[in-house]
Amino acid sequence: FWNETSESWCNGHALAFSFFQGCPEIVVPDNPKPVITRACRYEPDVNPSFAQMAAHFDVVVIPARVRRPKDKAVVESAVGLATRWILAALHHQTFFSLTEANDAVQVLLAKLNSRPFKKMPGSRLSPFEEIDRPALKALPRDKYEFVQIQKASVHIADYHVEFDKCWYSVPFHYRGREVEVR
Repeated sequence: FWNETSESWCNGHALAFSFFQGCPEIVVPDNPKPVITRACRYEPDVNPSFAQMAAHFDVVVIPARVRRPKDKAVVESAVGLATRWILAALHHQTFFSLTEANDAVQVLLAKLNSRPFKKMPGSRLSPFEEIDRPALKALPRDKYEFVQIQKASVHIADYHVEFDKCWYSVPFHYRGREVEVR
């Protein structure tokens, strides 16, 4: 993705679930602002758009604890390996679109996942096929579509809310109240 907006995070997770051909029970993101609006150990505030995406795929969002690097050491190590291995192979190439770059990364990712381990039998793909894939839930039937959700205050004088630089009228009995806009 070009950026790290809430839309990119939601669509990225949807594409990942599609790539894995299933959904996990729990998603454990770090605490980026597009996903977690207020970090808290017991009751974090999840961005409404991300919560809607999680509800669509029937997954629970439990963010990693703040300032606890040991909680995600294995994941960070795997991401670091993939990043170094793939970027080393691509660092002399020039791409003219994001799709072109993603296609090149996809080819190298397939190579990395099928590359044999040095000290164990198999590759990264074999434990996924044996352990992880059977544990994944089936994808929902309907396709995921991003929905931007935010709060807005209804103006007292004209019963309108502003969303995405446009004004929308609402029933008069909502004047002065905060509403959720989708």
